[in-house]
Formats: sequence, structure tokens, C-alpha cells
Amino acid sequence: MSTAGASTADTPDPGTAVTEIARFDVKPGTESDFVAAYHSVRHEIATSPGCRSIRMSRGVESPSSFVLLVEWETLTAHTEGFRGSEGYGRWRAAISPYFAGTPTVEHVAGVDAPRAAPVGTA
Repeated sequence: MSTAGASTADTPDPGTAVTEIARFDVKPGTESDFVAAYHSVRHEIATSPGCRSIRMSRGVESPSSFVLLVEWETLTAHTEGFRGSEGYGRWRAAISPYFAGTPTVEHVAGVDAPRAAPVGTA
């Protein structure tokens, strides 16, 4: 099935929970320092309003590659809330010296079946 021409009805509601997927390649030889920097500022995201969970993973075959998964209550909790905060500046300042290139960031939303209406509301 093609997704070309998908309608806006297929676009998640602005209040929908999203997962941020950020991919980082770090300079070879700086992986341990990057991980330490991440641990020192992880709380900046974890305590940000709207953050549900955060997890950083490291590539097995590509140990200089890292993937950050952050579950947000809404897209705006990330793009306006966290990115507009002083915590974001501290986050970037701590980890960006290790970047080998520009990180990529995208947001995804679940496509599971919609929740059933609460009993008695139909």
C-alpha cells in the first residue's frame, strides 16, 4: 500500500504523544566522554515538562553511533517546551563537542488502534 498522497486525516493530532528519535555520530575515540557528558545532563530532558521517558543506546556494529529515544506527551512539549528552555542550552553545550556531524532528529507517533471510548460515553 502506498502512502503517497496521504491525507491530513492521517497526520497525528497536535496533542498526540510522540517519540523523538535523535541519531548522533560522535568523533571516534570520544565515545566514553560523550556517554559521560550525556549522563551529566540527562536530567535536563528527563525533568522537562512533558517528558515521559528517555533512553540512549549505542550502536553494536558502529560504536560511534548513538540513538536517543525520548517519549514526549506532545510534540510541542519537545519543540517549544524543552527546546525553548535553558536546559536545552546546557544539554547541547555538554554533548555537542563530541558530534562528528549534524545529528538527525525526527518525531514518530503510534499507529496502534485508537482507544475505545470510556464506558457510558457513547
